[in-house]
Amino acid sequence: MYGSRGAGRGAGAFAVARMSAVVLGAALLMTGCSSDGDGKDGDAGAAITQQPKEADPFWVNPDGNAARQVAALEKAGKKDQAEQIRKIAEQPTGEWIGPENPEREARGFTEAADKAGRTALLVLYNIPHRDCGQYSQGGAADGDAYRSWIDGVAKGIGDRSATVILEPDAVLHLVDGCTPDEFHEERYDLLKGAITELTALKNTKVYVDAGNAGWGEPDQIFEPLKWAGIDQADGFSVNVSNFYSTEDSIAYGKKLSAKVGGKHFVIDTSRNGNGPYTGGDSDERWCNPPGRALGETPTTKTADPLVDAYLWVKRPGESDGECKGGPKAGQWWSEYALKLARASGG
Repeated sequence: MYGSRGAGRGAGAFAVARMSAVVLGAALLMTGCSSDGDGKDGDAGAAITQQPKEADPFWVNPDGNAARQVAALEKAGKKDQAEQIRKIAEQPTGEWIGPENPEREARGFTEAADKAGRTALLVLYNIPHRDCGQYSQGGAADGDAYRSWIDGVAKGIGDRSATVILEPDAVLHLVDGCTPDEFHEERYDLLKGAITELTALKNTKVYVDAGNAGWGEPDQIFEPLKWAGIDQADGFSVNVSNFYSTEDSIAYGKKLSAKVGGKHFVIDTSRNGNGPYTGGDSDERWCNPPGRALGETPTTKTADPLVDAYLWVKRPGESDGECKGGPKAGQWWSEYALKLARASGG
């Protein structure tokens, strides 16, 4: 154990918790609700707009959980709270592709993003034996099921613009001893195959997850990343679903980049505004920690040329798991969302 092991332990149930949005993109297109680029989107009533493309090319989902919460709060006359949650609703966040309809979901999100003149941010989190039996356990039944799932995602994306975060924790859990040895060879093969297939798409970038600044050292993970196919990927992601500062994440990423051929990387800044939580049980400092805040908003204008983007891979306001009074992983938790937004100031 290295501490803060799970970069995305509260993540896996996203796919289950948000099945109402399975065909969101397609529904938006059919009802004429997608933005024409920079105008207002027809959504749940929150009037969500896209961010300026030159600084933030990623698609803002006009009908996500945060947008729905804004609309509900405004309807209830709670304007102050609505404006706080709007800080989340107006930023692009990762769309975690579910296990059942990967082609339909990937097509829906990328079509909606394409119509808005933006890039879809997709998160793939379905590797077999996922999350070592923790809150986000699950994943594809076996290697063949996973390959079929990746085929569906790739077909759904097609030639449209997408940035893919590939399998939070998958490599990390091979290194920290969490995933049994008998699954290692298959996992490397599955990751390498996914990278090969997805990077072959015309307008898709792939970033393989590479842990966070608090779990260990780059020396422990750079070879496993190479075995997983990092050479063919566009780069790697750090701090997914975690809380380490952008400064620390850049330092970690640069050290790792130097060991994997100078690859670029992206940082999940969704909830790192106050850095990591240092109180309580060290094994659950990653799970709905109190006193955290929203971090830098998503942008491709970063503090270092090796950092391609700050992203909100984890969707702020959605639970990490059933800890500290939270609902199941991936479910919207309005109380926690409000605290994140208020702590970020403004």
